[in-house]
Amino acid sequence: MGIISLKHTDQLYWLGRYSERVYTTLKLFAEKYDSMIDLNEAEYEDFCKKQDIPNIYSSSEDFAKRYCFDENDTNSIISNLTRAYDNAVVLREEIGSTTLSYIQLAVYAMNKAKLSEAPLLELQHVRDNIVAFWGIVDDSIDDEHVRSIIKLGKRIERVDLFARMHMDRSELKREILKLNRRIDRTGLTYSAKRMAHINYLIEEDDLNYKELVGEIEALLL
Repeated sequence: MGIISLKHTDQLYWLGRYSERVYTTLKLFAEKYDSMIDLNEAEYEDFCKKQDIPNIYSSSEDFAKRYCFDENDTNSIISNLTRAYDNAVVLREEIGSTTLSYIQLAVYAMNKAKLSEAPLLELQHVRDNIVAFWGIVDDSIDDEHVRSIIKLGKRIERVDLFARMHMDRSELKREILKLNRRIDRTGLTYSAKRMAHINYLIEEDDLNYKELVGEIEALLL
């Protein structure tokens, strides 16, 4: 196993987080798109509140366009995909050109969706390329340390997003179990006390989602 600089360790971690953020927020957006447009215009306001992002949108149509495609909106999906790509580019040596290419393909699909009159299909291609990226991480990256850091970022982001969106306990518990299995393999410093508390929170009858978000965000030291 080669020595990874602190800067590249951080970039690997955030590559995992940003790629997961793109995947899960796209999934949640697609699931809620029809109801936001056709049934409940105020639903996007609840979406923003749960994600803890400012509601800068004037309508559901404005939200649907800008949340996906506005590069000047730091919370948009395209902005998070750009951050994933920027991290992947500087990590080419660690992750390899083939792995990087799937993030590039996701960017191409996102830009195509931005120009489409029916963007949901193209946005599905973004998600497909993110899934392919995760698969090639396992298949092409020989350094287990590199793989583990990316996957830790992915897992922490997923628990964070699932907790914010008040997802079903069983889904959250499944992701936290995977987090437990992954975190020691990274060699990164984390709070064992917070990890134990996360495991405690997921078992409580009255699940405190807000507290869980706080603990997961403060887990790494």
